[in-house]
Amino acid sequence: MPPDCLSPHPRAAIVREVGLRDGLQSLPVVLPTAIKLEWLEAAYAAGQREIEVGSFVPARLLPQLADTEELVAHAKRLPDLSVSVLVPNLKGAERALSSGADLMLVPLSASHAHSVANLRKTPQEAVAMLREIRAARDAAGSATLIEGGVGTAFGCTLQGQVRPDDVLRLLEDLLDAGADRVSLADTVGYADPAAVRRLFEQARRIAGDRLCCAHFHDTRGLGLANVLAALETGVTRFDACLAGIGGCPHAPGASGNVSTEDLVFMLESMGIGTGVDVDRLLALRDAASRWLPGQPLHGALWRAGLPKTYSPRSRAA
Repeated sequence: MPPDCLSPHPRAAIVREVGLRDGLQSLPVVLPTAIKLEWLEAAYAAGQREIEVGSFVPARLLPQLADTEELVAHAKRLPDLSVSVLVPNLKGAERALSSGADLMLVPLSASHAHSVANLRKTPQEAVAMLREIRAARDAAGSATLIEGGVGTAFGCTLQGQVRPDDVLRLLEDLLDAGADRVSLADTVGYADPAAVRRLFEQARRIAGDRLCCAHFHDTRGLGLANVLAALETGVTRFDACLAGIGGCPHAPGASGNVSTEDLVFMLESMGIGTGVDVDRLLALRDAASRWLPGQPLHGALWRAGLPKTYSPRSRAA
């Protein structure tokens, strides 16, 4: 029997790059469009095939993401690339549909306080908004996927405790409202591996394979451990940011997404194929340090380098 048949882990996983959106929205600098396109091209050349390129929000609120249409248009010219965007409301969804994005991420929060601060809507009002977005998508005859992303699933810096029952009920409501798939996010870095395993196992019983992605922050150093816990429940898609940048403007202290390069390194070292070249990622990380001088960049692999024993799955295969 092949070793993979005995492994509790999948043979492959997807690392969805969200640095161009989640990463840049939290930084005080506005990266020029030309540099964003260079980043996009380099990530694609490294083998990344799912990239969140921006968000359709008013430029006065997030000038860092004002060029999202241009990034979508460029990304759509890259073969076999799934191009996703975040949409906070119906108007943003209409812009996303016009742009031809492959996926719209509709963010919601299981925390009432965070939901109001972030979207100016209660969780149930956000569910109703997703229902309107689904109707608009269907009326347009579009194939764009709708992902309902449930944030603050493990706690909230504004509200404190978030009950798992509230998270699970919200997942059910999103699916009933027409989400094609759902995901869970530890927006403020409160999760631990045991909590991740419990919640994702419960969520999978509700959503099945439509539970498509996990989004973790490394705020307290548990990002990769949480990825592993989710992986062992059957999740095979994970959000990550180049250099571990990112956070949430309405969640104090929510700094540091899981680093893309660290995550790819861990998965490939475990024999889980990602299709991503770590050396190319590290070169892109070097470029990011030049593009974002003075900004907080993270990641252990960039500091320590690849071990001499490193053998990625692609090489082993």
